[in-house]
Amino acid sequence: MAMVMHSMKQNKNVYKALIAAEYVGVEIKMVDNFEMFVSNNTPEFLKMNPIGKIPVLETPDGAIFESNAIARYVAHGSFLLGTSKFEYGQIEQWIDFSSFEIDTNLRGWFVPRLGYGTYIKPVEENCIAGVKRGLDALNTYLATHTFLVGDGVTLADIIMTCNLVLGFKLVMPKSFTSEYPHVERYFWTMVNQPNFSKVIGKVMQTEATIPLASAKKPDAKPQAEPKTKEETPKPTPEATEEEAPKPKAKNPLDLLPPSKMVLDDWKRLYSNTKSNFREVAIKGFWDMFDPEGYSLWFCNYKYNDENTVSFVTMNKVGGFLQRMDLARKYAFGKMLIIGNEPPFKVKGLWLFRGQEIPKFVMDECYDMELYEWTKVDLSDEAQKERVNQMIEDHEPFEGEALLDAKCFK
Repeated sequence: MAMVMHSMKQNKNVYKALIAAEYVGVEIKMVDNFEMFVSNNTPEFLKMNPIGKIPVLETPDGAIFESNAIARYVAHGSFLLGTSKFEYGQIEQWIDFSSFEIDTNLRGWFVPRLGYGTYIKPVEENCIAGVKRGLDALNTYLATHTFLVGDGVTLADIIMTCNLVLGFKLVMPKSFTSEYPHVERYFWTMVNQPNFSKVIGKVMQTEATIPLASAKKPDAKPQAEPKTKEETPKPTPEATEEEAPKPKAKNPLDLLPPSKMVLDDWKRLYSNTKSNFREVAIKGFWDMFDPEGYSLWFCNYKYNDENTVSFVTMNKVGGFLQRMDLARKYAFGKMLIIGNEPPFKVKGLWLFRGQEIPKFVMDECYDMELYEWTKVDLSDEAQKERVNQMIEDHEPFEGEALLDAKCFK
């Protein structure tokens, strides 16, 4: 059983474990279709965490809740927890510091401003003073240290950075953080580390402290009309930044002319074909394929020389497929890990709705830029045969053995 994270992915407490997983080469799958206040109120979830808080990590041995505990579990036995008993103690020291001095005060500052709870000015002022005290101490320490412990990234750096992210994004503009230049240098160094940016994405510092949620709304409200007996009070949204959700914009791919190819039909054929694959599934693919409504693309990992450890390479590809979940409605993919010995080669085939790689995929899945993308020339029989071989996991592939093959469907 793979480890499964029960939460929305865009959550700084989830980032902690996902970044640690990138460093130690393990895969964590995000639970499908998690809906806050619904998914975490089910009997199944409450059995894992009786108070319903997220995140929860489901492991082969049982469930773990509390984000720092989850991150420690993922990092257990690795360099992320230090190389000596003393370093381990220092890592725990900075984890506590980032939780109680940084995170607690930052949350007390921005959470009421988002409209989650009551805004009380003296309480906010006390939280800001606490943030300044914590950043001042951290800045002094970082004046002579690149990392919090030792000479490389540890779990302390991962948790500290994740706890700082929303501060930089919501309430701490440059005018505020410039008083702490060593903290600034440290934060931007961390979030731009490849394993951090893979999970967090691009971080943009806020230009100003976010206004109070109440300040975003008009002060004066039109007088309500008297209610009739037929009217029923509308429920008040709880714990939301806006009074009502904005209508969800349609994906541009949904506005394309209808295609004769039904992607789900192909995925079912692929999954259900157990014998005579070439005669049934491959032939069925080309019978279904709509060259006007869909396009085929080869991809080749740009940094294959770095793929020196088999399980890390396989987890890298697994993570890519996990992050491609946003395109599941519009894509099918095969990823091959090639070779008996390192460095291993990673090559893929992707079917996308439309004639180009969808822009929202290029914008939101950072892994895309790690690959070279080439559109399949359908007039070239050799390229079409290469498509066939990638779909069916043909071995040897281009003269080499397959270490692994993964499918996105």
